[in-house]
Amino acid sequence: MVGSFLTRRRFIEAGGSIAATSLIASAGTAAPGQTSGAASVKGQPMPDGVKLPATPPRPRAPDSVGFAIVGLGGYALNQMMPRFKDAKRAHIAAIVSGSPEKLQRVGDAYGIPANARYSYEDYAKLASDKRVDAVYIVLPTGLHADWAIRAFAAGKHVLCEKPMALSSADCERMIAAGKRANRKLMIAYRSHFEPYNLEAMRLMKEKAAGDIRLLRTEQSYRMGPTSPAENWRTSRALAGGGPLEDYGIYGLQSALYLTGEMPESISATTFRPTGDPRFAEIFAHVSSQWRFPSGAVAQLVSSYDSAGINFAEVRGTTGVLSMNPATSYAGQKMQLNGRELTPGDPGVQFVGQIDHFANAVRDGTPILTPGEMGLRDLRLIEAIYESARTGRTVKLAPDAKMRA
Repeated sequence: MVGSFLTRRRFIEAGGSIAATSLIASAGTAAPGQTSGAASVKGQPMPDGVKLPATPPRPRAPDSVGFAIVGLGGYALNQMMPRFKDAKRAHIAAIVSGSPEKLQRVGDAYGIPANARYSYEDYAKLASDKRVDAVYIVLPTGLHADWAIRAFAAGKHVLCEKPMALSSADCERMIAAGKRANRKLMIAYRSHFEPYNLEAMRLMKEKAAGDIRLLRTEQSYRMGPTSPAENWRTSRALAGGGPLEDYGIYGLQSALYLTGEMPESISATTFRPTGDPRFAEIFAHVSSQWRFPSGAVAQLVSSYDSAGINFAEVRGTTGVLSMNPATSYAGQKMQLNGRELTPGDPGVQFVGQIDHFANAVRDGTPILTPGEMGLRDLRLIEAIYESARTGRTVKLAPDAKMRA
């Protein structure tokens, strides 16, 4: 994740379809600075270090779900697209990019027919492409809602990267569009398919550490010199408040699936150093404390300006579960009461996510990480920013809506 942060440059152009000011207002966040304009999609050069496949994909199963990959950035090219070769029921049927170079190079490497390589201007033509069953949106967050809704209008199912959008209102629009189209919507929360986190969920459900009293998560790294013109993750219109929506979403998720509870109240703070072009539009740090109905407390930290860590710890009445790193692409480590646990290969999380969605499309099985989960998480993010803005504790309803 961290390694691909600087591989994509500017995704901001004036005259886009999503107004930055409306994104900020609907999210209820306190803007640290002026935004760089409206958000729209734009093709980027090929990221550094991409290794395209040397041979075409293997023959696919007869009922394989055809995906159109929307956005050929570092994460799509380095992490997700290579995993399709191991999927049992999914394949890449089309690609969408604003870069003719990437369309040709990536299309050739993955055996994508020339007439299944779409520009963003041609996106609506997916509606008549019967090879495409689903769209996987791997664009900056501020673009998720509009491009997902357009995919539903084209009659396609949608797998959308996290976070789902930049506001709960946009999440609600996406869910409604999926229901109108009678199509599936899944948010790509890969940790729900990763052996270490699945084992941690099981252990906490079985009270392997006793009753939970404290949960701590931190997802941080120090971002190099950059600005909104160079890195979309520092653009408010595309990334929201910054580290919380990006890296911190993993800690937010961990707090929920390890406790098995929804918080009843949240208090939070934000920080932005003055005069730093990296943080002209976003926060450098976001921290929050949650209180759960059981009495458990969670402390969450996310940062773009501190030494790197990806950590989760649960302290219960009889033991301690720790994960460091907790939610990486690979290399997870976990201890329960000092004993090392190795439940499986973290790499399976990617293909597990793909096949889970394909099964839902073909068999109508329930989705483990549906749009409603993404909506819940955006409501919690909004509550965090509202608490930081007002300096007050925010009380929450069971559905994560802020109480009056």
